[in-house]
Amino acid sequence: MGIIIKSSPEIEVMRQAGRIAAAILAVLVERIEPGMVTEELDRITVRELSRYGATSSFKGYRGFPAHLCVSVNEELVHGIPGNRVLEPGDIVSLDVGAIFGGFHGDVAVTVGVGKISPQAEALLGATEGALRAGIASARPGAHLSDISAAIQSFVESKGFSVVREYVGHGIGRQMHEEPQIPNYGPPGQGPLLEKGMTLALEPMVNARGWRTKLAGDQWTVITADGSLSAHFEHTIAITDGEAEILTRLD
Repeated sequence: MGIIIKSSPEIEVMRQAGRIAAAILAVLVERIEPGMVTEELDRITVRELSRYGATSSFKGYRGFPAHLCVSVNEELVHGIPGNRVLEPGDIVSLDVGAIFGGFHGDVAVTVGVGKISPQAEALLGATEGALRAGIASARPGAHLSDISAAIQSFVESKGFSVVREYVGHGIGRQMHEEPQIPNYGPPGQGPLLEKGMTLALEPMVNARGWRTKLAGDQWTVITADGSLSAHFEHTIAITDGEAEILTRLD
């Protein structure tokens, strides 16, 4: 299936889904603290989704057992909330997906628990900066891989590694639509971006090597070398000029 161009009414519903996802993420970030059990974050997500009349994009997706992904330290993505206790110095990736009006909003951030190491601070800054660089490259007439190249260039300029095995994606009525959006590669390749495309950009960045492996739960992705990992994501819409961030609250 090719890239789906969304109409203005469809993008308006996606704005609502995106705002809901972003609002839930903001609550989670505010609540996170040392001593918290990660399952509590899932309970908060359930409560907030219900308050907005939305449902989780993740619960039941290919059997995923939770409403949100919580990935800690060397865990990259798809972490399952459970009985893990958050410790001072941990970094925690929170990935929220909300369905509202038949459309998805997908957003993620990595935050520190209390005071974190200088390396962790630098990793978070590099990953968030890479997301901004990718969004800045998402303009009509650009090639899809211009986003990928911008993300990779920013990350590697900071001395970190971009994950190869997991990518961003198109998004709309389905959480994962075409196209796949790698976070690495040369510019000037792939389809041209057009107004009405809606994309989830999500750089995933490791402190050392880029390789990953699957944990024993067959969901959680971890760094192969045990180094820290960070994950930031926004859902965007291609417009006539700068991309619109659909998962931003302001």
